[in-house]
Amino acid sequence: MSAQAAYVTHAVHDHSPASAPIDRQTARGAPVVPMNANAGDQSRDVMLQTLQERFGHDEFRPHQREVCDAVVAGQDCLLVMPTGGGKSLCYQLPGLVRGRGTLVISPLIALMEDQVAKLRANDIEADRIHSGLSRHAQQMTFRRWINRELDFLLIAPERLRVPGFAERLGQDPPGLIAVDEAHCISMWGHDFRPDYRLLGERLPLLRGDGPDAPPIVAMTATATVRVQGDILRQLGMGESNAFIRGFVRHNLAIEIVECTKSERPDRVAKLLADDAARPAIVYALSKREVDAIAASLADDHDLRAAAYHAGMATDHRNNVQERFLAGELDVVVATVAFGMGVDKADIRTVLHVGLPATVEGYYQEIGRAGRDGQPSRAIALYSWADRRLHDFLRDRSYPPLSALDAVLYHIPDHPIPRDWLMGQVRLEPEQAEAALGKLRVHGAVETTSHDEVVRLPDARGQRWRSDYEQQLAWRMAQLDDIFRFAATANCRMQELVRYFGEREVSRPCGHCDTCAPEACTARQFRSPTEQECHLLESLVEGLAGRGWRSAGRVHKDAIGERLADRRTFDGLLDGVARAGIVHTRTASFDKDGRTITYREICLERGSWPRGGKWLQSVQLDDDAMRPKKSKAKKKRAKSTKKSASSRARSAPPAEFSGDSALVDELKAWRLARARTEGVPAYVVLTNKALFAVATHLPTTDEELLAIPGIGPAKVARYGADLLAELRTRG
Repeated sequence: MSAQAAYVTHAVHDHSPASAPIDRQTARGAPVVPMNANAGDQSRDVMLQTLQERFGHDEFRPHQREVCDAVVAGQDCLLVMPTGGGKSLCYQLPGLVRGRGTLVISPLIALMEDQVAKLRANDIEADRIHSGLSRHAQQMTFRRWINRELDFLLIAPERLRVPGFAERLGQDPPGLIAVDEAHCISMWGHDFRPDYRLLGERLPLLRGDGPDAPPIVAMTATATVRVQGDILRQLGMGESNAFIRGFVRHNLAIEIVECTKSERPDRVAKLLADDAARPAIVYALSKREVDAIAASLADDHDLRAAAYHAGMATDHRNNVQERFLAGELDVVVATVAFGMGVDKADIRTVLHVGLPATVEGYYQEIGRAGRDGQPSRAIALYSWADRRLHDFLRDRSYPPLSALDAVLYHIPDHPIPRDWLMGQVRLEPEQAEAALGKLRVHGAVETTSHDEVVRLPDARGQRWRSDYEQQLAWRMAQLDDIFRFAATANCRMQELVRYFGEREVSRPCGHCDTCAPEACTARQFRSPTEQECHLLESLVEGLAGRGWRSAGRVHKDAIGERLADRRTFDGLLDGVARAGIVHTRTASFDKDGRTITYREICLERGSWPRGGKWLQSVQLDDDAMRPKKSKAKKKRAKSTKKSASSRARSAPPAEFSGDSALVDELKAWRLARARTEGVPAYVVLTNKALFAVATHLPTTDEELLAIPGIGPAKVARYGADLLAELRTRG
């Protein structure tokens, strides 16, 4: 007899033996077990009793109890709780207490296998159905579910596409439906899965009708406010309880350091040389980088390190994971493929070599550190080269609209073989596959169970274009968010908590690189020089008696470009922000359909007299204050030959301190853009503005706006292309 049946009998009919039979109808009709229902010796809290007896925990973790109470009471719930917070218990415990089988939708095979193994370890009957199992094994599992032999059945969302599967499950509805990794249902989520969209139309089939319809609990660790709303709409959960809990990690110190790619391997080795920094996970952006760092740590620095990525054989990857969990490896260097289902509580460091593509992904990965509650550290080493790589990867995943149109052109309104279609489209196979995938996601086409493709009716297909453009813009905005987070001078933990919409934002964490620069292990801070103190006083005096001001305007009015370039100014500004002397925030305006962001600052309180003691509290980031080197400067020796006539036509101003080779490259870009638009070159960018760009090397729209001769109109028209041109040489 199943653990589910035994528990229901014990909880609902206290005088029945645990082995008493119970049929499916009895289970379906079993009422929700009320809290604190029994009297006398049976007055123990049913929920707590189950937690102790079935899961071996003496008490709930923070926020778990309130979610479990709501689910047991039959309420639909959205739970957004970070990795390691105990989300799984919030469906597993109510599933047992409600006394009927629980159906779990999960997107990853590894995650399903891990959950099933843990449930079975607690003598709970659980099984799964996914593509990694044989057809016979899947049929046997389904039969066990139908015969009420399982407490939990985990299935992949793709299973709901099988004709009749959802209807068959719905003939005998489960007692609870759990949707794991629920952010996958939203096109605004960082890991959108098209098959998750099926849940909205399949859930009514699974739940059945009437007041006994099972509640839904949707769970995720990485849903922004926008994604949370989309999950509720897609699942039809209405006015559901939304629990956004536990994003503050009091034991996690966050540091983010800007450094070149060539510096990173040595920094990684130095950071992990300390025994207290291990065990550790190092995340890199490419398989090649993973292999190189792992080999360096193992061979050159004698650390027990190994690589883990999708290019390795499955057995090899599993071996690496098992050795890490068993303590035989101190460091795993991995792509994002590593981490799901890795339950290792004593990870001391999560180190990113390059920024992830989203804040959601970043937070999920650093959440694997310090689950034992002991002090841990999350360190990221990044540069704008990471941005270029992410832009490249995004372009592969999100082809231009012309590619989607090319694929759609060959799809009629009746099914055609997918292979035949791919042979007709004159695109690279990878791009054609990506374009077809996006058309399917956004409702322009659909695929049949026979691997055929068909164009959907025009009334629906017409929406795909705007949906696709919105999703692409959102992906770009997510990348902007993670780089903005990397550059912030505010408390890192507060910024993360606000990003995910947790209502109770705590005070500053006290141990990130903003709150405790003196305790950092990766970033290096120093006191300002005498000259920098004068600049800091000018900066603060420029804010006295005023409200919020654009950082670019303060730079221009209070200090001036000749005394400090924009990179130096930003380093000074970050210093006074970390010291709590000024506040910073992100502002924006719309121009020609494009949102341009910039930084605003204001004084914390009053005015700050010259020579005040407040200067003693300012610490400057030594890395950020170093002069920025560009590839163009490295090529200076190769670019010294220049004709006299060319120099005469474009002589730089007397104060120009930039790189002449970069000026030539910018002029070539300007000329090409001018010819495209049929206008003189100076209309695109004047010589004065061009030399200023080459001198200050702006990296954001805000920095472009601070350059004389470049206003909002030029930023809106040329800003993205100009910054991209600079980044390719930065």
